[in-house]
Amino acid sequence: QVQLVESGGELVQAGGSLRLSCAVSGRPFGVYVMGWFRQAPGKEREFVAASGRGGASTHYGDAVKDRFTISRDNAKNTVDLQMNSLKSEDTAVYYCAATTLEFWGTNRNDWYYWGQGTQVTVSP
Repeated sequence: QVQLVESGGELVQAGGSLRLSCAVSGRPFGVYVMGWFRQAPGKEREFVAASGRGGASTHYGDAVKDRFTISRDNAKNTVDLQMNSLKSEDTAVYYCAATTLEFWGTNRNDWYYWGQGTQVTVSP
């Protein structure tokens, strides 16, 4: 049974930065593609970023490209999301997710394991 636990969400001013972290336990960390999603009130869960198993391959949603950076540490079983130049529209609950699919997509149905989420609030 894999467990994902997020941390780091808080209230931050627009233009500021925040770093989220996700600790993963269970099966060997290297089998998972790791990702971050977010969900704002009344909206669908949205793909934010993903990191391939080795960490060299990364993918980003259009809304966060060039502002957010995903990174993973396979020795520590963690995946982080560095968020810069935050905007009020980045306000959401951020979820860490994992998949074992070889060919995965940005749809939440491709991601099998989820954390409980951490709230990020960006004030104008």
